[in-house]
Amino acid sequence: MTDTTLSNRKAELLSTKVEHIDITSFDARPIIESMGKMSFTSRDLARATGIYNQMLADPDCTICLVIAGSTSAGGCMDLYAELVRSNMVDCVIATGATIVDMDFFEGLGHQHYQALEVPDDDTLRSLYIDRIYDTYIDEEQLQDCDFTINKIANELEPHAYSSRAFIREMGRYLSQHGKKDNSLVKLAYEHDVPIFCPAFVDSSAGFGLVKHQVDAMKAGKPYMMIDAIADFRELTDIKIQAGTTGLLMIGGGVPKNFVQDTVVCAEILGHEDVEVHKYAVQITVADVRDGACSSSTLQEAASWGKVNTGIEQMVFAEAGSVMPLLASDAYHRGHWKTRAKRAWGKIFA
Repeated sequence: MTDTTLSNRKAELLSTKVEHIDITSFDARPIIESMGKMSFTSRDLARATGIYNQMLADPDCTICLVIAGSTSAGGCMDLYAELVRSNMVDCVIATGATIVDMDFFEGLGHQHYQALEVPDDDTLRSLYIDRIYDTYIDEEQLQDCDFTINKIANELEPHAYSSRAFIREMGRYLSQHGKKDNSLVKLAYEHDVPIFCPAFVDSSAGFGLVKHQVDAMKAGKPYMMIDAIADFRELTDIKIQAGTTGLLMIGGGVPKNFVQDTVVCAEILGHEDVEVHKYAVQITVADVRDGACSSSTLQEAASWGKVNTGIEQMVFAEAGSVMPLLASDAYHRGHWKTRAKRAWGKIFA
């Protein structure tokens, strides 16, 4: 194919943008209330929504939003941003892809696209189109994200940073240069909501940071680095100071285990009176038979001394289809309007 033909084909495939759902535009309370009178996953979702509302209504509860998977790319990005804007979560633990390849990426002005057709993936590769199931990303735009991460790293003092500290710098950058108001990274920076990515370099950030390190080494200069131990220590500090905590978890994997482990870490540091996570909700499609952390039940976590067995709910559903209902219900019930703002990011200033 000629360059013009390739360009036209790429434009054709990247013609329909993913539109992120606005939980403020509809009231899901009647749906959730009706689901509570049903069975199976519907009733599980209604109970999970009730637990999230309990977290919001509890004046002592710090709420941790835990995100794994690709729901941000798939249309939930503005939903998560609204939870930060409306003081409905107090800290975020997520995969690097969620924070960098999806949210920061769109904060720079780029887009995700609906894959209305899925040609041969080799064809997509030839067009520099990356695929997440039925969602497309322009690889050339993603490389802009990589280079922007590199630019931020080059401008920082060369020492160790927790992922929280580096993501705060990303938020600062978007606050000054970003193209989108509904960015989780930007709003978290502005509202002092800390974001942790325990596997931060497993994302587009990794490419930019490796280039930063290699270029500095070639020039014989010092370089910044990500301190994963500081991540664990800082999140544990929040757990110790917060006392009562609740977990709203989408997906599982490393972010899920990371936030749950803060209870054990606090005990090891001598805080034997630390509370287990009082409230916990997890939305996942992972199969409980596979032995992975993503699918391990919250009841199982109780055996490790991490989660309270009394106020927890597993919801086995694709999160993009149920999170809008849960979040809209909680938004319109309005417990967030009287919540005290935690601003946990300030304790690391």
